[in-house]
Amino acid sequence: MTSQVSSPAEQTDSTVVGEQRKPGDAKDVRRLDRVIIRFAGDSGDGMQLTGDRFTSETASFGNDLSTLPNFPAEIRAPAGTLPGVSSFQLHFADHDILTPGDAPNVLVAMNPAALKANVGDLPRGAEIIVNTDEFTKRALQKVGYDSDPLHDGSLDGYHLHPVPLTTLTVEALKEFDLSRKEAERSKNMFALGLLSWMYHRPTEGTEKFLRSKFAKKPEIMAANIAAFRAGWNFGETTEDFAVSYEVAPAAKAFPVGTYRNISGNLALAYGLIAASRQADLPLFLGSYPITPASDILHELSRHKNFGVRTFQAEDEIAGIGAALGAAFGGSLAVTTTSGPGVALKSETIGLAVSLELPLLVVDIQRGGPSTGLPTKTEQADLLQAMYGRNGEAPVPVVAPRTPADCFDAALEAARIALTYRTPVMLLSDGYLANGSEPWRIPELEELPDLKVRFAQGANHTLDDGTEVYWPYKRDPQTLARPWAIPGTPGLEHRIGGIEKQDGTGNISYDPANHDFMVRTRQAKIDGIDVPDIEVDDPHGARTLVLGWGSTYGPITAAVRRLRAAGESIAQAHLRHLNPFPRNLGTVLKGYDRVVIPEMNLGQLATLVRAKYLVDAHSYNQVNGMPFKAEQLAAALKEAIDD
Repeated sequence: MTSQVSSPAEQTDSTVVGEQRKPGDAKDVRRLDRVIIRFAGDSGDGMQLTGDRFTSETASFGNDLSTLPNFPAEIRAPAGTLPGVSSFQLHFADHDILTPGDAPNVLVAMNPAALKANVGDLPRGAEIIVNTDEFTKRALQKVGYDSDPLHDGSLDGYHLHPVPLTTLTVEALKEFDLSRKEAERSKNMFALGLLSWMYHRPTEGTEKFLRSKFAKKPEIMAANIAAFRAGWNFGETTEDFAVSYEVAPAAKAFPVGTYRNISGNLALAYGLIAASRQADLPLFLGSYPITPASDILHELSRHKNFGVRTFQAEDEIAGIGAALGAAFGGSLAVTTTSGPGVALKSETIGLAVSLELPLLVVDIQRGGPSTGLPTKTEQADLLQAMYGRNGEAPVPVVAPRTPADCFDAALEAARIALTYRTPVMLLSDGYLANGSEPWRIPELEELPDLKVRFAQGANHTLDDGTEVYWPYKRDPQTLARPWAIPGTPGLEHRIGGIEKQDGTGNISYDPANHDFMVRTRQAKIDGIDVPDIEVDDPHGARTLVLGWGSTYGPITAAVRRLRAAGESIAQAHLRHLNPFPRNLGTVLKGYDRVVIPEMNLGQLATLVRAKYLVDAHSYNQVNGMPFKAEQLAAALKEAIDD
């Protein structure tokens, strides 16, 4: 979905305005400035699809938004159980927002398990829409309910809307030649229609999507559209929903441009394609499927028309081995994985360091160690990215901060790899990969020029006047060695993991040469040109909160809350983690207190304390979920008052 933003509009700053928006209508229409909705049900209930469709229509309407899909690791956990609950949270607003929200205003619970797993996150007064058809005695007992929460008074603090979603869906589809089981599968579309009515979402895009998705199954297509419309009509006619809500477009939050909703993995895939086009190099992806990185492989495989070649290898080692071979052959080479895969790829990353070839290693971090929490998020691979290889094998590390920023981070990682002839680690995570937000599609002239010059001939003259090609003769500015395409006459040279002689590239066991090569490779990484870190400090604060990666949204939201309450606090966020920006040490020493929130046990804090001798304070969380803004605001307030 794309939408045009041509001029800013006035922004509503009220939470709820109870004015009658359409006096002639039977139902009130109230304006909200933001809403947080969570769809929850079994893995097979289509909650991710429902949330995705609601998000797409919200994006096309022009709201700012942020999403948090949350699903179990099991392919299909037992139906009706707590481990099998899948949810999708969407925060949308008429102004700039940064997170999926701390607590839902609305919960759509498709069964007792979905209610029990999520009701603890709801503030008092939130709306709960439940599918009463699933609240059977057996289903309640399966998740540990001793009594029916719909009737025992335990939900009296909420606005409860009991709706027999399954029955209504089956009734709406009785004219179709479908079994009851087939008809029941469309109950998520009924729920989507109801929520679309409640929040005045467009419907054309969803119906177009359903026609495309089920084009080869016209009966299923028609049934899903009918269920979607029935849900809308139910909201319009039932007495249980006396109010609907409007959330105006967030035009003021966006610069002029063409926008679309985008997830982090999709943005990263598009960034890689853009980088290959700007470098005028074919893009090669060598990968092995792993959650949550697989979507990048899936997406890139669709773009052969842009010169993209994807290779699904038999394992992680083969995936990066093929990618490194493609780099040697002159491609923009990429391998994608998550934390366990990085561990398997570490030897070949070290080989790429030794060969000094450009290679992008994309790590979509997840909960660890080992298999850990495959569908949850974490930031615990930073030290692995920095040091997880044998010997002195430094690599640059780049981290995006939002789903849309994954596009720019991919371009930046490619710039560094191609300019300095080095493997680069790009650290995204599950929160960014699966989350989404509006993204302004850049103009072509805004993209960087990444074109490279391959070696064409001799580059060194021997004492006897003979002109030869030295594969390790370096650019004096970048310390990058030349990149020669295999088969170019006269540019034959050795490759392999054994140490090379400076200049000639011959195998060398000389101690002095090894010391020189190790220090030179380190100097090359240390000398990479990265922008200075920018500090947001409008009030001359004494406390600085420093973040990296996906903590940007929660940190910024927390900082906004504190400043609105009259507190003074500064904020800075790192994209480049190796090398650090050159002014980082000066910035850190300008504050009395530095707080570093991370979804790990303090890995960036460890690096900062070691390098700059600054008493940085960690605030850590490793529960597989992103920080909540309220939680961070409370922790930062304590740091300010300390």
